[in-house]
Amino acid sequence: MNAEEPDFLRTARASYDAMAPDYAAHVPDGLLTRPLDRALVTAFADLVRDNGPAPVADLGCGLGHVTVRLDALGVPVFGVDLSPRMVTLARRAHPGLRFHVGTVTALDLPPETLGGIAALDVVGHVPTGHLSTVFTEFQRILVPGGQVLLGFRAGTDDRTRLTERFGHGIELDHYWHAPETIIGQLAEAGLLVHARTLLDPDEDEKRDRVFLLARKPSAGRPQRSGA
Repeated sequence: MNAEEPDFLRTARASYDAMAPDYAAHVPDGLLTRPLDRALVTAFADLVRDNGPAPVADLGCGLGHVTVRLDALGVPVFGVDLSPRMVTLARRAHPGLRFHVGTVTALDLPPETLGGIAALDVVGHVPTGHLSTVFTEFQRILVPGGQVLLGFRAGTDDRTRLTERFGHGIELDHYWHAPETIIGQLAEAGLLVHARTLLDPDEDEKRDRVFLLARKPSAGRPQRSGA
């Protein structure tokens, strides 16, 4: 791995590698039980298709649940995760789809390659100071009119560290970003939010769930947020 990559990537990779098999056994596909989440993923797929044939990257794909859903919706898609063990499990579970090891800060893709980026439960592992790098990378690889779907749990730009899960000792930081922080960082990178959804916490959670749809402006299209 790149010796210069930030610590938050190294610790997240090590944590997910450590708990990958147990994660697969205990964490269900949330899209099966959350109809509003499914509706937002479907709307994202429709927007991507309307803009053209370029593929979607499902970043932080984990076991591939969102990747599979997008494929079923007729969107060309591939998954990317920083954990090699999670990628191995995703490939094993879904051999007909493509999954790659990669990081959100430096995606190995040419400029204007993707029609969309889905990143659910990803920015919650990215410190505020690195959001600009992530979203600038998104802007670089999206085609004009390309779409971004972000999902994260809301906070006040605070942080907690998880040190154990499924019996494994880990060091996994969760950054609870305020929605306004994410929206501002997207705008600075040239990605304009055009829809925002706030969902109440799950029964076993305390934080609201936020979904943002953003786009890279098309040539000649007014560059303002319609959210």
